[in-house]
Amino acid sequence: MLPFRPSTAIMAVAVLLPFSAIAQSNIQLSSSGIAFHAERAGTRFSIDSNGSRTVTASPTAGILINGSPLTLTDTCTASPCTLHGKTAVGEEATVSVRIEPHHVALTVHPAHEGAEVRFVTAGASPAYGLADHAVEQKQFSTLENKQFNTDVTGFKDDIFLSGQGLTRLVSNFIIYPKQGFAELLIDPYRKIVHTSSNEIVQGVEHAHGDVRMHYFFGDPHAIYAAYLAARNAAGYRVMTPKYAAFGVGWEAFGALGWDTNQKTDTESIDHYLKDGFPLRWIVVGSGFWPAQPESMHETTSFGYWDKDKYPDPRGMFQHFKDEGLVSMLGLRITFITTGPYSDEGAKHGYFLKDASGKAESFTGGWPKMPYYLLDSHNPAALNWYMGLVKKWQDYGVSGWKEDFYGYGKYPLRDDKVDPTNDRLMAQNQLIIERNGYLSSNGDLHRINDFNYNQDQDRGPVNALALAYAGFPLVYPDIVGGTFGESHFNTQRTPQMETYMMRNAMWASLHSSMGMGEPPWSFRPEVANVMRKAAQLHDRISPYLFQYGRRFATDGYPWTMTPLPIAYPTDSAVYGHENATDHRYEWLIGEALLAAPLYGNDYATATTRDIYLPAGEWMDFETGTIYQGNQVLRSFSLPVEKIPLFVGGTGITLEKQDNDVFACIYPIALKGSITLSLPDDPRPIRMTVAASLKGARKVVVKDHAGKEIAASKAGFAYRFRPVAGESYTVTSH
Repeated sequence: MLPFRPSTAIMAVAVLLPFSAIAQSNIQLSSSGIAFHAERAGTRFSIDSNGSRTVTASPTAGILINGSPLTLTDTCTASPCTLHGKTAVGEEATVSVRIEPHHVALTVHPAHEGAEVRFVTAGASPAYGLADHAVEQKQFSTLENKQFNTDVTGFKDDIFLSGQGLTRLVSNFIIYPKQGFAELLIDPYRKIVHTSSNEIVQGVEHAHGDVRMHYFFGDPHAIYAAYLAARNAAGYRVMTPKYAAFGVGWEAFGALGWDTNQKTDTESIDHYLKDGFPLRWIVVGSGFWPAQPESMHETTSFGYWDKDKYPDPRGMFQHFKDEGLVSMLGLRITFITTGPYSDEGAKHGYFLKDASGKAESFTGGWPKMPYYLLDSHNPAALNWYMGLVKKWQDYGVSGWKEDFYGYGKYPLRDDKVDPTNDRLMAQNQLIIERNGYLSSNGDLHRINDFNYNQDQDRGPVNALALAYAGFPLVYPDIVGGTFGESHFNTQRTPQMETYMMRNAMWASLHSSMGMGEPPWSFRPEVANVMRKAAQLHDRISPYLFQYGRRFATDGYPWTMTPLPIAYPTDSAVYGHENATDHRYEWLIGEALLAAPLYGNDYATATTRDIYLPAGEWMDFETGTIYQGNQVLRSFSLPVEKIPLFVGGTGITLEKQDNDVFACIYPIALKGSITLSLPDDPRPIRMTVAASLKGARKVVVKDHAGKEIAASKAGFAYRFRPVAGESYTVTSH
C-alpha cells in the first residue's frame, strides 16, 4: 500500500487541473431528498439529507486508489451516472453514483485487479455496529480507554476480517444515529474500517472487481430498511426465523460437557421438563461420533454414531419429538483429512484448494487434526455436502448449531459458511448461526461462548453490537456457560450461584435462551430463579417471535433495539452501554423495555440506574407506574426480580395457560398496532380508541362490532386473538 501524504496528494492534483477549472466543474446531484456533492480534485464528497449536511467531506481526499487521491476527469448532472478518474501516479478507475430514497451507492471499478480502494469522509460519533468486532476494542481501538463499549468510536483496522479474536459473525455496517446516517462497504474479503470523530474510512485491501460503498439516511427505521435492501440485493439474505427457535433450549455441552450419550442426554432433558423448564429445542452432543478411530472426531462424520454411546439414535430422537422438541446437532464445514468422506471430496474438487490446485490442509482450534474445508461457493460441492447432511436428517435431526471456529490465521472470506446456512434454512431446518457475513440466514445469532470465568461485560456488549449491526435475533449462549469448558465443580460457591441467577435472568430477555448446567445441582433458591427466568422467556416468546418475523421484512432490530436506535434524539440514551456504567437496556418490540442487572459487577451489585424513555412505564412484576424521561437512581434489582417494564403501545402477545393471548396493559396509548400469531402470519390489527391510562375495565370488539371476552390477568387484560381479524379497544 502506498502511503498517503495529504500535502503531496494536493500538489499532484493541482498539476492535473487549474484550481478554477476544478471548482467550476464540481459534481452536484440530487434526488429523493438527497444531494451528493463531489469535487473533481481528490473526489472529496459530501452528502446532504433533507436539506442538511449529513456526511461531511474529508479535508484531504474522498476516494483513494493505492493510497493516492482519485481526480475525476469528467462530470455529470443526474443520477445514476458514471465518472472517470485518474490518480497522480496514473491509476485509473470509474466511479458510479446512484441516489435512491434514503440511499447513496458509490461503486468504484479500478482499472487493475487487486488495487486498494478507500472511501474517506470526515468523522462522526458516537458510532455503533461492527457485530463481533465491537468487542475487540482492546485490539483495534485508538482511544486510551479500551473497555467493553458498544460505541466503536476510535476503531481502526486495515485487515478487517472474520477470525480476528472472537469475531465470527461479521458486519462492517456502522450507524451514527445522532447524525442520521449509516455506511457499509459490501465485500467478503479483507476490508479497511476506521471510525473516529475526525475521520471515517471504509475500503478493501485488494479489489475483486467492483467496490461498492453504501450510505444510508433517515431515521433508524429508514436506515435499516435500506440496509436490508442492500444486503438482500448483494445476495446476503435476511430470512424469516422459526418460532421453535424462540423458545427455551438445552445444550448438551453446557449440561454434560463431554459426558454425553443417549442415556445422559435423555435423563438430563427429561429432568428439565419434569422440573418445569419449558424446553422447545435441544442440541445433542458433543461426541456423538464414533470414539474410534480419531478420524471420526468431527461433526462431518455424517451418519456414523458411537454405537456404545448412542445405541438407538432414531429411538432417542423420536422420544424427543414426542416431547415436542426440535433436535439439533453441531455442524461445521471441516473434514478431517483422514475422515470417511475426505478422499471423495478431494477427488471431486469439493474442498478449498492450495496454489497447486490440490485440496488445502488447515489446522485450527477444532478439530485438532488437520482438516479440509468445504468450498461452499462451488455448487457441486454444496450439493454433495447437503447430501451428506441428509444422513443425519434421516435419523430425525432437524436443526443445526453451526460452529466453525479457530481459523484466524487464514485469510478465509467472511461468507465461507453462508451458502450452507442458506440451503439449510431453505429446507426449514432450525439454525443457530455463528459464522456469516451480513446474512441473517439462521433462526438465531449466537454470541461467542460466554462462560463464568470471563469478563461479564463482554456478553451484553457483544449482544447489543450484534443488534446494532443487523443481527438482533440474539442467543447469548448457554446459561452459566461451561466454566472454561471444564464445567463448574461440585463445590458451589455463593458467587457461582449469584452468577447463575443473574445470567439466567439476563438471558431470558433475548430472542432465545439455552439451559445447560443443571439447576438441581444448586440450592433450591437458585434453581427457582433459573426456572422463573426460563418461564418468563417462554411467556414472552410469541411476542419476541412476531418481532423476529417483522425484522425479516423491514430490517429493523425489533427483538433487541438498543436505546440509541429507538430514541436517537434523546441525549440521555448515549454513553452508558459500557463497562463503566453497565447500563445495558433495550426495547423488545414496541411495548417492553429490558433493563437487567448485568456486567462484571454481577456478584456485588444489587441496584442499577435505569433510564426510562419518554412515556409511562409499568414495572412488569409489581405494576408500579413510572413517568418516563427520568433515571430511576439505584433501582433495586434483587436476583429474583424480573427486570422488565411495559410501556410504548402497552400491548403484548404472551403465552399463558398453554395458549397465546393479546395482553393489554392499562397504560396503552391511543393508536394502532399490528400483531401476528406464531402459527399464522396474517396481521391482527388492534386500535386503541382512547388512552387506557388507569382503566378499570377494557372492552374489545371485533371488526363486526361483536364484543370479545377479555379477562384480567395480573396487571393486564387478555383475550384470544384470531389471525387476520381487527379489534377496537375502549375502556370503562
